[in-house]
Amino acid sequence: MPLKALFLNCTLKRSPETSNTQAFIANAEKIFHELNVETESIRVVDQNVKFGNSSDEGEGDGWPGILKKVKENDIMIIATPIWRGDRSAVAKMVAERFDGIWSEANEENGQYPTFNKVAGVMVDGNEDGAKKAISSILFDLSEHGFTIPVNAFSYYVGKAGPGPAYIEAEGDRHFFTNRNLYSMVYNMVHLAQTLKDNKYSSNLKELKEKAKKISKTEE
Repeated sequence: MPLKALFLNCTLKRSPETSNTQAFIANAEKIFHELNVETESIRVVDQNVKFGNSSDEGEGDGWPGILKKVKENDIMIIATPIWRGDRSAVAKMVAERFDGIWSEANEENGQYPTFNKVAGVMVDGNEDGAKKAISSILFDLSEHGFTIPVNAFSYYVGKAGPGPAYIEAEGDRHFFTNRNLYSMVYNMVHLAQTLKDNKYSSNLKELKEKAKKISKTEE
């Protein structure tokens, strides 16, 4: 069964408005397809995702549908533009909503539903802030149970100050960005296949009890 990769496009632009982040995603999808990995992209802002930190914020919330897709895929990539030197508000909201998976731990071993899934990040924009956004997102993804491979990121930013973004600036022809994109995709596919064949054996429920025995305080 082929691997599947899901992109969460955290642009602020609703469809059908042109998204530089979506153009960046399209180039990553080409590389995944070369490796026979199926891909899907969701523009989060189109899905009526509510603010909150649970997996379901009630009637009309679009997050449960997105989370279902995440669980069905082997790989997930958060793709975000830079706004005011950092990840978009949509990307931050996505991180907050992933907090809900902590209450969905497996009864047998305590693992979150995101265990054995690989994640990475893509950032585009026309101002500084890519590495700040990448570091924040990768930490969130790791804390939420995803596995992060080596060099699990790619980014494109133009010169400092207002200027052309990914499409207009021909970011798809930028060597540094493309080199990182290839590295990201190949490493993610390798690790996803490894985890598919050899899942994590850690029992978080047992580890929690061991931690309690050597700790002065309870949680």
